Amino acid sequence: MQAAKQEALDVITRLPDDTDMEEIMYRLYVLDKVRTGQEAVERGRTHLPARN
Repeated sequence: MQAAKQEALDVITRLPDDTDMEEIMYRLYVLDKVRTGQEAVERGRTHLPARN
């Protein structure tokens, strides 16, 4: 997996030049949540909903 700093820079450089700070922070938040989820899956830390 790419280093966190490089992933953040990649996300930011793909945004339009007039992107405000709120949008940048939101994109970084989403990136963090996706990374956390991917790491959980790799470690087998997942929870499947109960079936009815």
